[in-house]
Amino acid sequence: MDGSEPVAGPVPGTDLAPDEPGADRAPGTGGAPRRRGAQGTRLLLLEAAAALFAERGYERATVRDIAERAGVNQALLFRYFGSKKALFGEVVALGGQEQLHSTPPGELFEVALRGMLGHRGTDPADRALETFLRSIGDSDEITTAVREMGDDYARVLATLSAADDRGLRADLALSWMLGIGLMRVVVGKQPLADADPDAVCALVTGALGTLLEDLPRSAPPPG
Repeated sequence: MDGSEPVAGPVPGTDLAPDEPGADRAPGTGGAPRRRGAQGTRLLLLEAAAALFAERGYERATVRDIAERAGVNQALLFRYFGSKKALFGEVVALGGQEQLHSTPPGELFEVALRGMLGHRGTDPADRALETFLRSIGDSDEITTAVREMGDDYARVLATLSAADDRGLRADLALSWMLGIGLMRVVVGKQPLADADPDAVCALVTGALGTLLEDLPRSAPPPG
């Protein structure tokens, strides 16, 4: 079940269900839920969806579970985003574009790799490629969305090489990064699954210099 069946709406004048888990209560109101602004509710839903899409992928992250983690009525997901697919598209765009715009090109590979290797927070920018890994192939629309995000990462990585085939080099670098994430995050392959992120990054960025010659190298792992 996707959790998209009709549900009771929120309490009038609020963004909360009558008995919503985690709903705060305003003092002196007889237990009435405190009004939560639309922007705050959208942010809660985006953060919850980003975490669940990264943990489970698009198909297994249900509307019900997203709303429950956000602490809001699931009817609000449809009010603010229209559909689960639209919410996914915004999560992918927000996370991927934030990381692309806030990270210098020379640091993008390592920042994205570290996001898959060790981050378990709720920041969608740090988990953008983890969402990519868990959701690719779920549907044609979802595949298109994550492929477009991959194209954006590859375009930035291509700026780290002056070679004529820098587009191919960037695709190979991105494929290696995603393969590492797949084996560690999704498959749980040992010893990679428990390897120290610093050691992994140092080994990978050291070897990747043959593809992207302007890629900064991490410090070598301790002997």
